[in-house]
Amino acid sequence: MLNAVRIVAHKEILDGMRDVRSLVSALLYALMGPVVVGLVSRTIPAGARNGGEVLIGMMSIFTLVAAFVGGMNVAMDLVAGERERRSLLPLLLNPVGRSTVALGKWLAVAFFALCGLSVNLAGSALVWWKIGVRTPPLTPLAVLAVPLALAPLALLAAAVQLLTSTVCRSTKEAQTYLSLIVFLPMGAGMFLVFSPPAAQSWIRLLPLAGSQLLLESFLGSGRAPLPAAIELACATLALTIPMLWIVANRLQRDEIIYGS
Repeated sequence: MLNAVRIVAHKEILDGMRDVRSLVSALLYALMGPVVVGLVSRTIPAGARNGGEVLIGMMSIFTLVAAFVGGMNVAMDLVAGERERRSLLPLLLNPVGRSTVALGKWLAVAFFALCGLSVNLAGSALVWWKIGVRTPPLTPLAVLAVPLALAPLALLAAAVQLLTSTVCRSTKEAQTYLSLIVFLPMGAGMFLVFSPPAAQSWIRLLPLAGSQLLLESFLGSGRAPLPAAIELACATLALTIPMLWIVANRLQRDEIIYGS
């Protein structure tokens, strides 16, 4: 089964790499956050009281968005696009389980989502260093906690996008719904930025809210508790598993297989 999952994932990743326009679009989306933060930092006077907080809030929101935009175009084509072209049937006629196909496609979307998130984090780190924001000394555990909390978010985003693609009948319909999903991290991030009292202890276990609060703590104070990151990662992965189960079950339906 693992070998079959690897073959499906490898095939879908290669197909995604051939779509240059989608790759350029995902790259621009991933770099949008660092570029905007860098431009905004030039408009904030040196020593402004809330300047650092504004930049931290913006950067954390754009990082959450990056986890969703990296695999969006790929997820759009993996099921909805193949369903529209009626090319999904030959794949499903192979003697492999639907769960194998679902896992392979999910790994392909997750690969691009993680790449987009990595590009965003690299660009954010460069911009953060360029604008000269003072941050306390960072501990190795704090540096480890950030990717540990953010990587599962990209995996969850890939599962949500793949599930959405199985619901849509065409690429155009999938593009509409997947574009709307990107507003989820933006809305959650802006809510926490403008409503600080909402950041209760229990909300730190929620995927989007917890990731942003941990990232803000890391950027603002250099602290990112590793136990909290592990709890958040487990909670995020716990939401990912049932979504993949739903995807595998939807791939058994006739309207998905035959593209009707």
